Amino acid sequence: MPRRPALATATAALCALAALTACQGSPEAGRPNTAPTTASPTPSPTPSAPSTPTRPTAEQAAITAAKARFVAASVASDTALNNPPAATEAKLLQAGLGGNWLVQVLGSLQFNQDRGWYQDGKVKIESMSVLSVKTTGEQPEVYLSVCQDASKVSLRYLATRKPVPVGPGTDGRSKVKAKLVFAPPVGQTKKMWFLVDQQDAGAC
Repeated sequence: MPRRPALATATAALCALAALTACQGSPEAGRPNTAPTTASPTPSPTPSAPSTPTRPTAEQAAITAAKARFVAASVASDTALNNPPAATEAKLLQAGLGGNWLVQVLGSLQFNQDRGWYQDGKVKIESMSVLSVKTTGEQPEVYLSVCQDASKVSLRYLATRKPVPVGPGTDGRSKVKAKLVFAPPVGQTKKMWFLVDQQDAGAC
């Protein structure tokens, strides 16, 4: 005869084992998670480049106006020297020439007219940089360092348009130190910028 009691005992044991396993879950159940947690690296702040210091608004406005006046005065000087008979002091003053620079340009005009010469070509402004700026006082002023190229400029005879024979010169490039002031024209009260002086400052 079959041995039922033994089978029953074995079955009971298996059930008990199954129940125990079910209670415990997987072999990993109840075991603490000991795996280290990987922390996300904290991004280091990107160093920002130092900002270029900006000039006060009044200084920047003075520089911008002075540079524009230098260009306008240079064009007016060339225009006068290109056609001395049509040049007048009033036109040069209106263009912003004043002080010692106006005297020099008028002197060059008279010198060329006395000899029947005129300037052919224009001086090219290659670069400008600020040397100093002052916005206080009765006459604010700006000093500029300017590199100019006069290699395309020559002297010619008004009568024949032929070149005037001159001795050897430079390559035409030179640097000048220009002074501009903010002042009223003679007999007026409204101020404007004037190019009042230029001094040779070597090669550029």
